[in-house]
Amino acid sequence: MLNIVYIHGFLSSPSSYKAQITGAWLTANRPQVSFLCPELSSYPDETVQQLSAIFETLRPDETCIVGSSMGGFWATWLIEQRRAKKAVLINPAVGPQNFVEPLLGKPLKNYYSDAEYTLQPQHVDVLVACDLDLRCADAYWLMVQTGDETLPYELAVEKYRACKQSVESGGSHTFEGYENWLPEIVEFFET
Repeated sequence: MLNIVYIHGFLSSPSSYKAQITGAWLTANRPQVSFLCPELSSYPDETVQQLSAIFETLRPDETCIVGSSMGGFWATWLIEQRRAKKAVLINPAVGPQNFVEPLLGKPLKNYYSDAEYTLQPQHVDVLVACDLDLRCADAYWLMVQTGDETLPYELAVEKYRACKQSVESGGSHTFEGYENWLPEIVEFFET
């Protein structure tokens, strides 16, 4: 049985548009697929614990990941540990430890709830430890839009240069038209 885990981005949640549309599409078109979309902390150390606990219950050879933004970073961490077989990365964060420094010590609010977070220097250390080199290039499909206003798409294109890539001109960090890609994403997972 195929498991698809959707990993949302930083300060996001399972209520995000892409998470919701993925779950709805799978229910309508692949009801036999098990879909998980956990609510993850924006604290990296807690996210590591949460994802580790979830993926301990799943068979890697039956599990695939859709990772959006920071979720793409976490998907890479999981793939490189052989905790899942494939991942589709949507405008993923690359080297997030390099751009969270300006956020340290500042209150941050989840986009979908009242949860607040204040990142500290030790959280950067967790990100550094989880930023793994790629050894499993065939396991990834990178999907970026050049109009991403949040993250520099060029970093992802470079990091995942040996992987399957779809680079669309324009768009945004949300990845406009994502829902149109779902049939191909699931086909990538099923092969």
